[in-house]
Amino acid sequence: MVTENIKLNFTNRSGDTNNSSVLIFQQNVAESFGEIAVAWKVIRNCGRLDTHPFNFPLQFQVSAKDSWGNYTPQLTAYDGQAFDMTLDNSGDVLSVSKNSATSPNEVEVRNQLKQGAISACIFKDGKLLATKTNMAPGQKAVFQFQPRIYIGVVSQVTEGQIINSAIISQVNTEINLFGITSANIVMTGGGPGPNSSPFEFHLENINQ
Repeated sequence: MVTENIKLNFTNRSGDTNNSSVLIFQQNVAESFGEIAVAWKVIRNCGRLDTHPFNFPLQFQVSAKDSWGNYTPQLTAYDGQAFDMTLDNSGDVLSVSKNSATSPNEVEVRNQLKQGAISACIFKDGKLLATKTNMAPGQKAVFQFQPRIYIGVVSQVTEGQIINSAIISQVNTEINLFGITSANIVMTGGGPGPNSSPFEFHLENINQ
């Protein structure tokens, strides 16, 4: 049976004494490399030997923000679906399109308004996962996510924030969650002084 929710448990086994924050994000593989990413989860104040359990759903939700600052309700998206932003008697609405996405592995959000730019927003576990902004009428955003997360130690990042390439380049650990139902993500390394080692992340207690 395919799990819809991967249960993860972050454990701090590092020697960190700077109360560092841990950033987790995903990359939209449907866009060209270097596409901006969003800080999906930021774990803060997790002391040595503390744990932080969280869910990683495989499903995600789609919403759109119009030029007036309105957000549409979040709609669960399935591979191959497309969503159209249109104007009806009540205002701007997002709905499932009769025309599927170009690829069966991707989800599309299309701006079908006559005027006004929109932003396509992807949410996972209620938190912003990815976005494409300033889509003019007739343009579309394309999203595809593999069951992989990127995790690293950062500073001055908040959840939901768009993170730039300089921050992304600091996060060099990729964790593949394919086929996993639950696991511990263990952080090691760090420590005070010049002899501290780099932070490392690995999985333990993996259930498939």
